[in-house]
Amino acid sequence: MKRLVPVVVDALLVILFCVIGRRSHDEAVIAGLLKTLWPFAIGLAIGWAAAIAVARRAGRADGTLLWPTGVLVWLGTLCGGMVLRAISGQGVAFSFVLVAATVLALFLLGWRAAIRALT
Repeated sequence: MKRLVPVVVDALLVILFCVIGRRSHDEAVIAGLLKTLWPFAIGLAIGWAAAIAVARRAGRADGTLLWPTGVLVWLGTLCGGMVLRAISGQGVAFSFVLVAATVLALFLLGWRAAIRALT
């Protein structure tokens, strides 16, 4: 269960990122959420796969680590999400990439940094 919690937290934060994005552009949240979410969800899975691979090599698996887990999850979510959005014909304007990078970093790295600061 302890290993699953960081994955669930990350997934909920990626969903929240997509909901906020849709709401900020006055788009239908429920009706269009899946369209916005799927590239980032796959990117999140890619990031987690990379983090697990690195953790196995290092012999230290901890989903709450800022480095390397958090950084790999963040980069996988951002880069994978943007590549899949581009392939699927969704927008990848430079300003959106900057906003997504910042918000996803705040979300995916922020909770890990907070845990480290509190413990």
